[in-house]
Amino acid sequence: MNSCGSRIEAGTSGHLPEGVGSSPNLPLHIRAVELKDANAFVLTYHRHHKPVPGHRFSLGAFVGDKLVGVSIVGRPKARHTDQRRILEVNRLCTDGTRNACSALYGASARAGKALGYLRIQTFILDSEPGTSLRASGWRLDRTSPGGQWKHTGFQAGGGINRTDQPICPKQCWVRDLC
Repeated sequence: MNSCGSRIEAGTSGHLPEGVGSSPNLPLHIRAVELKDANAFVLTYHRHHKPVPGHRFSLGAFVGDKLVGVSIVGRPKARHTDQRRILEVNRLCTDGTRNACSALYGASARAGKALGYLRIQTFILDSEPGTSLRASGWRLDRTSPGGQWKHTGFQAGGGINRTDQPICPKQCWVRDLC
């Protein structure tokens, strides 16, 4: 399991299947991608989240012409977070290509700064180490307790448990852009 939402098959002892995540001699480069393409990648590779309905922008990591990772950046999900000055990496997912997570986190922050945002944040599972975030200049800000959100179908006192995403504690990582 890696910290950026990539699915690694069980029983591989951390080794990726042949042809996945391999980029021996080609450089990694970042460019903009359409939301539909980013969401298709998330649907294929993300281990615990579904595609998102919208975004501010999406970036792809490429080795040659092959898409090896995506970052979908949008508004913060928490309603009390400043929606106009803060961005949130809502999904980041790779096929396991080395350094793709760090490259995407760094590029997402640079793009957000170029667009005039003050801060960028993301949430990862509390069980994940945050290595790619730390490597790309982000810092751990806080840990949220996790739990249920009120959502369609939720009823007070006997609500429906979410099954579409983890409800465990999550770490909030941030990078100031100003």
